[in-house]
Amino acid sequence: MSAAKQGFPENFLWGGATAANQLEGGFDADGKGLSTADMIALVPKDQRRSVHAMEMTTERIQQILNGEVEARFPKRDGIDFYHRYKEDIALFAEMGFKVFRMSIHWARIFPNGYDAEPNEAGLQFYDNVFDELLKHGIEPLVTLSHYETPLGLTLKYNGWASREVVDHYARYAETVFKRYKDKVKYWLTFNEINIMLISPYTGGGVLTDQVDNKLQTSYQALHHQFVASAKATKLAHEIIPGSQVGCMLARMETYPFSCNPADVRMAQWENQVNMFFTDVHARGKYPNYMERYFAENNIVIEREPGDDELLLNNTVDFISFSYYMTITRSSNPDDEVGEGNLIGGVRNPHLEASDWGWEIDPIGLRVTLNNFYDRYQKPLFIVENGLGAYDRVEEDGSIHDTYRIDYLRKHIEQMKEAIKDGVELMGYTSWGPIDLVSMSTSEMSKRYGFIYVDLDDEGKGTWNRSKKDSFDWYKRVIASNGEDLA
Repeated sequence: MSAAKQGFPENFLWGGATAANQLEGGFDADGKGLSTADMIALVPKDQRRSVHAMEMTTERIQQILNGEVEARFPKRDGIDFYHRYKEDIALFAEMGFKVFRMSIHWARIFPNGYDAEPNEAGLQFYDNVFDELLKHGIEPLVTLSHYETPLGLTLKYNGWASREVVDHYARYAETVFKRYKDKVKYWLTFNEINIMLISPYTGGGVLTDQVDNKLQTSYQALHHQFVASAKATKLAHEIIPGSQVGCMLARMETYPFSCNPADVRMAQWENQVNMFFTDVHARGKYPNYMERYFAENNIVIEREPGDDELLLNNTVDFISFSYYMTITRSSNPDDEVGEGNLIGGVRNPHLEASDWGWEIDPIGLRVTLNNFYDRYQKPLFIVENGLGAYDRVEEDGSIHDTYRIDYLRKHIEQMKEAIKDGVELMGYTSWGPIDLVSMSTSEMSKRYGFIYVDLDDEGKGTWNRSKKDSFDWYKRVIASNGEDLA
């Protein structure tokens, strides 16, 4: 009888995760084109809990392009990683990072998305970043599309609503695979692919005011992304021997509010529709429960000949996901609704919440890991997890973020328990190792980092970097391979 695993594997990939549109800045530098993220303005405080702040209209896009909108667009500046990447990577190396998750800004490579030739200056920038990471012994984990659809594809095709975008994505993927085949081993095809159902503009550059049926269009756009993901997986395996390609899901484990069978069934359905995306990526086909859902909701997925074979024959090597919260569902409409969780649900009386109302559930991460591994038996990678909070800078410049350390400690403890359960876990990249611009609201005051960036919501500050208490704590965690969590 074999002994149970007791700790993190020796080759465990510790690190941090970012996205180009929230980090880089340099939105018009060296030939880069506009992306959908460059159109997102700072969201007023009274709207910051609304996911609808991520949506856009055709009229709004045109007004912005015509200079008729007076607003700040913080993602255009990010935290200036474009010019400060050496400084930031040196800090990641000081913490002992084994891996750094980042994304390539598609519009930096193909400014409009459909250009005949790639932008050499953009390609060179990522060469420089990868070289800097590898110099410090840090493996790049690269997301091909992290809410960064070139705006040109939105204006010409309405983004991923059009099948034509599949080929443009495949050409982009082939271009970067060939360019970086000796520098990047780990790839993700799409970030949180399920966000398409919450915000089609964010997830796929789709303007829903141009379509008759938002639900139909969203699922059709998802099919196009599934096909594109399979094509990219095939290309990576052909071009980069030994490469590993993963999918990426915003995983929100759903609990029933009670043992009422109606609550249990509601939670079961929420979990099914959330893992539908990983079913397609990992199993290579649409699950039966979704085929029934499509039929009952008059959703017809247009497939081209060969699509089903492509999905089946090019499944991912591993499953990656973000984990910030769990959701609790009740069939009783009178139960108290949760305030901050992204897709609703009722308040879970057993959980505390963050400053932004996201319920904190470390044990839920162990539940999630076990459910994923039971379902797929594929390696898992937690590529986003962290606490967005208000940080206070003391007079001496120190930042005592004990709340962040406590959050991360409890989640890492549950990761270790899941490994003891037999889950094959590849790595962990906490979200926002350095403070960056919020995805949904474009604010800076929602901070995740071990590294503080002196920049406020209005873009004021020195842009200087400084270490929070969590910096040295995470450094000890990595050095001890997850054993020293004190």
